[in-house]
Amino acid sequence: MQILWLDEVDSTQRYLVEALRSKRLSAPVAVTAVRQSAGQGSRGNSWHGLDGNLFLSFAIERSRLPKDLRLESSSLYFSYLLKETLEESGSALWLKWPNDFYLEDKKIGGAITNLIGETLICGIGINLKAAPEGFGILDIDIKQNMLLKSYFTKVGQMVSWKQIFSKYALEFDNNRDAFTHHDERKIALKDATLLNDGSIEFAGQRIFSLR
Repeated sequence: MQILWLDEVDSTQRYLVEALRSKRLSAPVAVTAVRQSAGQGSRGNSWHGLDGNLFLSFAIERSRLPKDLRLESSSLYFSYLLKETLEESGSALWLKWPNDFYLEDKKIGGAITNLIGETLICGIGINLKAAPEGFGILDIDIKQNMLLKSYFTKVGQMVSWKQIFSKYALEFDNNRDAFTHHDERKIALKDATLLNDGSIEFAGQRIFSLR
């Protein structure tokens, strides 16, 4: 995975998408920055870019994704790989369905995915060093270059969705006090059932992540 390191950018995701469309970059490629001024969060929210945190976007051709991975569950897939990477370095973070990183009850980051043509774009933000009020900070000290090296080693292995799901299913109980949103509704995950394609079932409705 080629990694482009920038000093400052408005959004690594926006930068990467524009570079791919103009053919200045081609997948597989990642963009990270020291500072980010207008990061993109889930549901159209912004992600505050405080210095020292992780601002990352990467692109992978759709053809390289595991054959059993539904696109709608790609954010869960790549989020879990990062959660596993950080856990192996001693972090106690957990993954709230489908793409938010938490320490206890504090959100410390999240991921979003988009399909641009036949290329999957994944954007990730994690509070490594600082956090706005109400958010948390990662509980271990890890250098970004080492983190990305370990993470992209996992990404490059492209393990099957079945393997990732079997691990996440065991941890889904961590969501018992958490909520998610769908169609402007707030859904208590304790009342949802995780299905083997990465969706949840709530009140008789199957819900996929839309981010």
